[in-house]
This record gives sequence, C-alpha cells and structure tokens, in this order.
Amino acid sequence: MTMTTVVIAAHDTDLAERFTAALTSAEHRAMAVTKYEALVERLVDASDRIDLVILDLQLGTCKGPSLVQSIRKIEHCPPILIFSSSVTSNNEARQLANLGVVGYVNEHCHSQQIISVLAPHLSPDSFNRRGSPRVTLGIPVSYTVGDSLNTATTLNLSKGGIAIRTMTPLELSSKARIRFRLPGTKHEIEADARVVWTDQRVGMGLQFESVDAVDQVAVDDFVDRHLDSATA
Repeated sequence: MTMTTVVIAAHDTDLAERFTAALTSAEHRAMAVTKYEALVERLVDASDRIDLVILDLQLGTCKGPSLVQSIRKIEHCPPILIFSSSVTSNNEARQLANLGVVGYVNEHCHSQQIISVLAPHLSPDSFNRRGSPRVTLGIPVSYTVGDSLNTATTLNLSKGGIAIRTMTPLELSSKARIRFRLPGTKHEIEADARVVWTDQRVGMGLQFESVDAVDQVAVDDFVDRHLDSATA
C-alpha cells in the first residue's frame, strides 16, 4: 500500500483528530490543522509534499468558495476534498465545481468507515471502473430492497448510476430504490436502480432504471460541472 500524505483542515478539533487517527491507523501520514494560517503554512512548505487536503469550508474568516480559491493560488496545490456539510447552498456547489474540487466526504461517517470513504482518493488506481465518466462522491445513501432499508456511503456518481461502498453487496441484477442528496442541496433524489457489478472488496454499482426528470437533470448538471472542472 502506498502511503498518502493528507492534511485535514477543520475548525472542529474533534473532527480533524478523528480523521487523522483513522488515516494514521491505516498507515497513511495525516496532519490536522484547525486554522487557515496553519493550512497555508503546510501547503507552502516545499520540503513536505501533500497529496490531499480534506477541507472544512468554515475553517477561517475566508469561507466557502473564497477559501478554496485562496488555497488554489498556492503553487503545487494538492487535490481538495470538501466536507460535504460545510457546503451551504447549491450555488456554492456550482462555484466549487468551477474551482476544481475533487469530491465531497461526509464528516459524520463512522470512524470505521473513514478509510473506505476516502479510498478512491488514497488509492485511485484501484477505482478505475469507467463505463461512463463519473465524479468521486462520498455522501450518505439509502437503498431499499423489498422491506429492507440499508444505508451506506457512495463512492462515485455518473449520469447513469451510482457506486456504493459496502462489504455486503446485493446480488447481480437485484433491484433497489435509492435515495441521496447532492452536496449543497436539500432535495432528495430518488431512483429505481439495478445492480450491474459487485466486488466484496469495494462494493457495488447500480444503474439507474427510472429517475424523475427533474432529478436526472440535477444529476447531469452536477456531473457535468465537476467533470468540466477536472479537465479544465
């Protein structure tokens, strides 16, 4: 396993330390900062390569997209992953897409799930299922099969489906009703989906089969914005 160096930048000390502890226990190098100035100091230190920043948009007096914009000005700025609850509106999510953030992570996930949620960024070569362009996205998702309701965390999202991190994937061709919210929105997207791939080490992929037109537009717009920013 390749060791990844990660800076967790959050105004909440407990949050920063929880993610730091999880990364360290998985033999990654993690550093917690709770001040904007400390984050900048880490990033400008040319002797210390940083592979990933996990950022709370409420870190300092400069907040939201303006915070990301200021960090992106630093030479050799690493990829930036956003704590999803720190996004306050859909407009902010649009601005963040234009600024090239690489994804979102749910800061409320259980400590034992942190490495699984971050896995696409810690070991990106292991997550190369590319049936269609997709955006890395670690947010809560629920899926219902019959009378059984399950909750998990997403791995990525495309216009045609979603990948979910779970150690107990459904059988191929199983059908499920899925629900999730895109970062910066309060609207819950719902879709009927079918399992098209499974992997005990990773999770499963579900293909959308029936989605409300408004929800499909929201997904398409989100994916397009983030793909455009990633290739800009």
